[in-house]
Amino acid sequence: MITILIKDKVDPGLIEELKERNFIVRDNPDKPDTLLKEVRENEILIIRSATKVTREVIDAAADTGVLKLIIRAGVGMDNIDVAYAKKRGITALNTPEASSSAVAELVLAHMFTLARRMVPANLTMRERKWAKKLCEGIELSGKILGIVGMGRIGQLLAQKASVLGMRITYTDIMGPINSNPDWKFATLSEVLEKSDFISLHVPASDNGNYLIDEPELKKMKKSAFLINTARGNLVNEKALLKALDNGGIAGAGVDVYIHEPCDNFELIQHEKISVTPHVGGSTKEAQYRIGQQILSIIEEYKNDKEFSRKEV
Repeated sequence: MITILIKDKVDPGLIEELKERNFIVRDNPDKPDTLLKEVRENEILIIRSATKVTREVIDAAADTGVLKLIIRAGVGMDNIDVAYAKKRGITALNTPEASSSAVAELVLAHMFTLARRMVPANLTMRERKWAKKLCEGIELSGKILGIVGMGRIGQLLAQKASVLGMRITYTDIMGPINSNPDWKFATLSEVLEKSDFISLHVPASDNGNYLIDEPELKKMKKSAFLINTARGNLVNEKALLKALDNGGIAGAGVDVYIHEPCDNFELIQHEKISVTPHVGGSTKEAQYRIGQQILSIIEEYKNDKEFSRKEV
């Protein structure tokens, strides 16, 4: 019988479905101190972003050889040492398609929030102030949206933003794509210099360098907004705060942070920032789709004796 350890909160429907399919499910979220023991005893590990699968965890699992599959319920794999897991004979997979629409919509939510000055509008109203003049905003229609990384999420965002009348420019390490002739390919510098809104959709670099640091922020328009729903370590938070304080850019929408939960209170309380607590994929629909994709992965694993030898 296959045993499945769930270490972060997932859609309850996924747990019910796994039990109905006669898997042994050990649902034990939010207890990282038990992970080293549990990975020695379970064949499949399901996590989200909170649980970190380090070399220490992988070595503990490899001691018994029981753990064969790690599934990240979400897009990124930054919290799993994938290469080391593969070296120790453990497959690591994620669910990249399931939350793409949810993340794209969150980007739009941050853009609307910043464009229509929803943060000061909400705060002043709650303080019983009628600060109408303070809340004059801008329209998204006609503005240039620069997308850094034109994968699944980037393309979905471009589609949704185009419907709003935004003009799309983008850059991608793979070069131009053929999805829409109206979307203009450019270099990163050109995207930074020309865009009114810039949204990041790339993984963190292997060398630890920031994609957006002080030189990149200086290239942006003073009226521009930066949106990061991808990886916290793509942006130098100190440089971002400096740019916001000195008027280098108009504002930022942030869902991901260098340290999570975020303890940079100067950043999250800044008047020019729209903030959310890493909720890109946190919609009921996305979590359902993630659950369905996890079920598909597990069923494939159950029925394929060669599964654990597949490329990660």
